[in-house]
Order: sequence, then structure tokens, then C-alpha cells
Amino acid sequence: MSNRLQKEDSPYLQQHKDNPVDWYPWCDEAFKKAKDENKAIFISIGYSSCHWCHVMEENVFENQECADILNKHFISIKVDREERPDIDKHYQEVYMLLNRRAGGWPTSIFCTPHNKPFFAGTYIAPQTREGSIEGMGFIELTKLIADKISSNDEQLFKNADEIENFLNNKEHPKEATVLKEDFVKNFMLQVKNNYETTYGGFSHSPKFPHVSTLGTLHVIDKLYDDKAAKAIFLHTLRMMKQGGMYDLVDGGFCRYSVDDKWLVPHFEKMLYDNALLCEIYTNAYLSYNDESFLHIAKECADFWHNFMSEDNLMYSASDADSEGEEGTYFVYSYEEIYNLLRENNYSNIEVILDALSVTKNGNFEGKNIIRFIDEDGIEGFSEIKRLLQTLRSKREYPFIDKKIQTSWSSMMIKALFNLGKIDSSYTQRAINSLNALLDTMLIEGKLYHTTLIHKSPKVEAFLEDYAYLSLALIEAYNATQNELYLIRAQHLTNIALEKFYDKGTWRFSVGEFETKAEISDNTYTSSVSIIVDVLLSLSTLLEDEKYNHFAFKTLEYNSYELGRRPVIYPYMLRQMLRYLRGDRVVKSEQKNLESNALKIASLDYPFIFKKVSEDKGFMICGDKSCFANTDDVNSINDIIGQTF
Repeated sequence: MSNRLQKEDSPYLQQHKDNPVDWYPWCDEAFKKAKDENKAIFISIGYSSCHWCHVMEENVFENQECADILNKHFISIKVDREERPDIDKHYQEVYMLLNRRAGGWPTSIFCTPHNKPFFAGTYIAPQTREGSIEGMGFIELTKLIADKISSNDEQLFKNADEIENFLNNKEHPKEATVLKEDFVKNFMLQVKNNYETTYGGFSHSPKFPHVSTLGTLHVIDKLYDDKAAKAIFLHTLRMMKQGGMYDLVDGGFCRYSVDDKWLVPHFEKMLYDNALLCEIYTNAYLSYNDESFLHIAKECADFWHNFMSEDNLMYSASDADSEGEEGTYFVYSYEEIYNLLRENNYSNIEVILDALSVTKNGNFEGKNIIRFIDEDGIEGFSEIKRLLQTLRSKREYPFIDKKIQTSWSSMMIKALFNLGKIDSSYTQRAINSLNALLDTMLIEGKLYHTTLIHKSPKVEAFLEDYAYLSLALIEAYNATQNELYLIRAQHLTNIALEKFYDKGTWRFSVGEFETKAEISDNTYTSSVSIIVDVLLSLSTLLEDEKYNHFAFKTLEYNSYELGRRPVIYPYMLRQMLRYLRGDRVVKSEQKNLESNALKIASLDYPFIFKKVSEDKGFMICGDKSCFANTDDVNSINDIIGQTF
């Protein structure tokens, strides 16, 4: 018999509707019932494509003994972290406070009947395992908590009050520090300390792409001709694209690699990863003219278009699991690839298999993940890839979360406009997606965060939605020179300032569940840093100093931490450099800008906009004045370089 989650739109909540646990969605009814019946609250947070969320469901939430304890002694609440990132952010902070390390998903929170948290975990096995360092199992833990709540354990409630007070105590930063380009030296020192020299990236395992860090290294190379920044940037991009975390067969990046080689991924694919990586590979091509980078960028965009979109709207994620196991769709046996190549009359089969890292013993649980031995790949792979796709076509495709999210969709739309500088077909795709997103998520002047495809949205937008959508609109203006996009970006930014801004600080959410916006770049770039990007862009394009003022106040408020630990805030560091250096605007006739879009996009200086004017040649401007005119697009680099 289904529980209350059957009425919810969220695909993640729908996955739990048939659990024997008497789940509630996040609602007032649940918290009132906990208070009235003096029951502890159990809050479980996850998302539909999360492998360990599925494991916990199978081992704990489908376990009748676990369910009986929860149903008798707890009010259990299930939250989709993609639908309610405000709730998730709050409880990730709780986890960090209680465990002194970052959390993850699934997130397991236990609270008093008055919703004051006192215990936070991630995946919790059903039984306590002897000698385990992971703590007691779910059954033992919930029995202990139920007993302490029913007996009104004084220490437990005291601890919960202390945690609540700590969370409510707003921490203010140290005194402001003068913003200066010297912060780059500290950033590079910290990056080098984290850099893994063999396979690239910034840890050994697990390995995340850290796109924000890579993008800032790229900007530092462009500004200062920094050989170390360039080497780290290019080496990491080349290692990631060899396959494994990058799916060489269908295209697109998985969320992260569990090993140091980028070989064995967590197989779920997220829209935000693919959007940000599509953009970074496009930018790498524009700077270094490596065709393999452009190939990866296009494959990311095309994968999402072909597999993960409908009516110009983009789905949020696909699962790691299919047929009840992780990675089943993605991996191959030695025999099936050998036979496939033999049936298609390949003569050098062993050489090909070796080049694709395919062995009889396999590189993942006896099966094979396709990865190039050499970063240049192998000749004729496009045809082999087509054959490998035919094998996959006979398998069950992983579950797709068909949620549409404003912030994540905006990231990919921006990436498509960026690709459009090289191939105009992506510009039209970006326009179609942007129009569909606006029609779906901006209703009667109100912006929304998420909805299931073809349903009406219910969750109102957070700061990240205003920030990323405004950034996509500015990129749309830069690509098309249609001023309606710029006007819309300005309108949304004005609302964001009114709703979320307060004297240099930003709230992520307001209203029912108010949370402070993070400035660190974690899963993806901080919404605070993105809104600073938007403010600086509007200041330049509208020639309106008030947006520059709000950007400066945000940078100033965070300047102490930015100077001390810039590696945690790479996108904000990039915007600080931009604030200090200033934007440059290339003005010319529309046809001139269009025909030279690729050359303008390939300019060395990283902070450049285009603007239509009556100039026959190219007028080069700063944020307050124009200082040069040229008929030769190839001389713009030198002209801009002479302004510093």
C-alpha cells in the first residue's frame, strides 16, 4: 500500500511511495503530529539518481523491522534535495557542525519533537557491524533514540538546544581586506598543494572535476601568461576526456570518479556537471585550438539534447543503476566486444581492445569501462563507438529524473550560447531552450525553481535560479544583441537584490525556510559568485554604477576569507580580478560582430562583451570610456593589451 508520497511530483519521493515506512513529505502536518504525539523526527534527504540513496532504501526503508520502528516511534519525512535545496543546505550545515566534515547523500537527520536536530549521518546500515568505524546500525540507533525521547532524556534535549543556538548565531567575517591581484599568488600556492600530478585534478580519490577551479586557472593563464596554471588546466582536461568518468560511448560526464585515474565513475550523470564541463572545454578550445576539446564540448551538449531533453526542456539527471545494479548499462564484457568486432570484420581486434582498456579480467567488477590508453584515442573510434552503442541499445536505460530546474537548465543554456560562437546551430538550440524555460518557470512575473516536465511549478525560485538565469540571459544578449534579454536579466537581478541582498551578504532562500547563501564553490559554483558576475555585467552593459556598487560590497564583505583561502572561492576570485581589471566592450555593426564572433570569442583578455553600434570598424571601450578604433579584428588583442 502506498504512503503519502504517492501524491508528490518529485521523482525521488515517488521512488519511496511504496516503502513500508509511513513517509511524510516536508509539511506542517508532519511537524505538528511529532509535537502532539511527542515523537522524534527522522528526516531523510536524497535525490533520484543517488546510488547510496537506493542502497539505503533497499537495506533500510524496505526492511520491515526498520519500518516498524520508524512508524511506531518517529515521524519520518522524505526530502528531495534537488527540489528543496534550501532544506538540504540547512541540514548539510547541521551535519558539518555535528561531524566536523562535509556530509553527502543520503543525509539522515534525527530531531526532537520540536524539530531541533541532535544527530546527523549519511548512509546507515541496518545492523551494527562488529568492529565497524561507521557507528551503530539503524535498528539499534533508532531504538536508542526512541527510548531517550520517550523518557525525556535531559542531556539529549540540552544538546539539541545548544545545536539550535549555534545554528542561529550568525557568524560575521573578520575585517575587510583590500582587494588586490596578489590573492592570485595564494590561490596558485593552494592549487599546487592540492594538485595530483599524475592524472590531474585536485585529490587522489574520489575525484571531482572542480570546474570552477579549472576555469579560474584558465583566466589566470589568460591574464598573466602563467605557465603553471596552463599546465594544470590542460593536463586535467586531457586526463578527464580519456574515458571512464567521461562516457566515450554516449557522451557526457558522470558525476565523479571513485579512483585517481578518472576511470571508475559514480555512473549518474547530472545536468550541472555537463553544462559546466561543456563550457570549460569550449573555452579551452577557444584559447588553445585543440579540436579534441571542441569534440568533447559538442558531445556533452548533444548527449543532453539526444538523451535528456524534451520539448526544448532539459532533464536534471540520470541514474547510476539499472537492472538493480550500479553501472550495468555502461560496462562491457571482454567477450561481447571481441565478438562484436569479429562479426564486423575487424582484423586487429587485440590491438583495439588494448587501446580501449578492455581485458578478460576487466577494470570494474569483472567487466570493462571503455577508456583510451592514449589521450589521442584511436583511429576509427567513431565507427567502433556506433557498434558499442548497438550493444547498449539492448539494455535497460538508467532511470531519468525528468525534473526541470531553472538554475541547472540555465547553466546548459549559457554553455550552448558559448558553443554557438563556434557553431551557430547551438545558438538556435540555446534560444529554443531559453524560451521554453522562461515559458515554463516564469509565470505571471514569478520565477520558480523546479517542476516535473509538463506540470505546473510549485517551488518558488532561490537565489541560484535568479543568478544563473540572469547570467544565461546576459549570454543570450551577448550572442544575439537582442536587448529584451538584457532587460529581463536586469529585471530578475533587481528582484534578487530586493529579496536576497543585505549589506554585502546574500540569502539563498527567504520565507518559509531562510538560509544563508554559501560563497564557496562546492557541488557547483556558488550563487553569490554568479550574482556578482551578473552585477558586473549589468554595470558594464547598462553603464549603471549601482550594480558595480553591489558587486563591490559583496566582494568586500567576503574579502578576508577570499584573500586567506582563495582556493575555496575560485569563481569569486575570478570576479574580483575582473572588478579590478575592468571589462572591455567591442562595439561594431551587427553584421560585423556576427561574422567575427569566433575571433572575438578567442581574444586573450577574458572579460569581453560585444555591443551593437553604428561603428563601421571596431570600437574598443572600457567601462567608462572608449579608447581605440580599428578596422582590423586581428589588432584588437594588441589594443586591449596596451590598456594595462
